[in-house]
Amino acid sequence: MSIEFKIKKSRKIDGVQIIFPSISCDNRGDIWTSYTKSHIESLLPKGLFFKHDKFSESKNNVLRGIHGDNKSWKLVTCVYGEVHQVVVDLRKSSPTFMQWEKFVINKKCQALILVPPGVGNAYYVSSNKAVYHYKYAYNGGYYDASMQFTFPWNDAELDISWPTKTPILSSRDSL
Repeated sequence: MSIEFKIKKSRKIDGVQIIFPSISCDNRGDIWTSYTKSHIESLLPKGLFFKHDKFSESKNNVLRGIHGDNKSWKLVTCVYGEVHQVVVDLRKSSPTFMQWEKFVINKKCQALILVPPGVGNAYYVSSNKAVYHYKYAYNGGYYDASMQFTFPWNDAELDISWPTKTPILSSRDSL
């Protein structure tokens, strides 16, 4: 089994990278590596490293996001089920400000998305259930929900093509 990654830069948003792991399959199923320090951490600014991980389990029709902050790098993926992953450039000084990109992540198209600071992160669950994984890199302490930005998932100017018009939302995302 090899531990290799194909890494592509987003064509739409500066700093976003799409990482495709090598997947080994046999009669038992499959196995893939989501992270190696030498491959993935080298994509971060010098001196920055991943500090903690989170998992989120969501049911069908849940939409989480658009959230982020101005200091955290996030490596995100779906480890079970299917999500429509969206990243939105919310950095006012960026030439791609207010542009977004969507990726469908599932067993057939396993990908990890590296999201830089200032870029909003969101996903919609299109399977019965999905397990989503976040890996965070930042300087100092972690910015949790109270210190993050939230941007409307249905902002008319963005016009994101979500698979539904009536998702299940948190109170934070319902505003």
